[in-house]
Amino acid sequence: MLRILIADDHEVVRKGLVKVLSDALQAIKIDEAKNGMEAMSKVLKSEYDLVVLDVKMPDKSGLDVLKEIKHHQPKLPVLILSMHPEEQFAVRAIRAGASGYLTKECAGDELILAIRKALKGERYISSSLAEILAEDLDSESEKPLHEVLSDREYQVMLMIASGKTVGAIAKELCLSVKTISSYRTNILLKTRMKNNSEITHYAIKNKLVE
Repeated sequence: MLRILIADDHEVVRKGLVKVLSDALQAIKIDEAKNGMEAMSKVLKSEYDLVVLDVKMPDKSGLDVLKEIKHHQPKLPVLILSMHPEEQFAVRAIRAGASGYLTKECAGDELILAIRKALKGERYISSSLAEILAEDLDSESEKPLHEVLSDREYQVMLMIASGKTVGAIAKELCLSVKTISSYRTNILLKTRMKNNSEITHYAIKNKLVE
């Protein structure tokens, strides 16, 4: 019996994934988690063959959960499935140990292919992601400013660049306004930027936001 955990804070997405996987894979049992904390709790209590994680969840981001999973169960395959384009989080996910990164716009066949490869201990890398990874290696000596940020700082930076206020970000991430303000301060210090306008300009220039 193949056991898979799907972690996503949107029930519609989870149910859609359950149907796609159930139709394509034989002898499968699927568990669901609606946030990062629940996902990590289930991974520690149960045995899974694969975990499918969303990047953006309240309480714990998918990247945080990925790193915790790899700390406790380094051989457990984890696929990242996100609404965000590969340019934003894919490199970080692969570096953290993900078996693949797919956008939620991908076809069901592509997801199943990625799952089959992950279950065999292989990585699923799309042609577009392969190009991004190659460019990342080529520019290893000249890291962009956002690479110095932690995963949470990077997430907050993108939300600021998208025009969200500190209060709105705090509410969405289930964190205090003070905590988000601290992240913002760290972002400005590490990137040597002065304000939100510079953050937005930088993010747009580097195609981190649309």
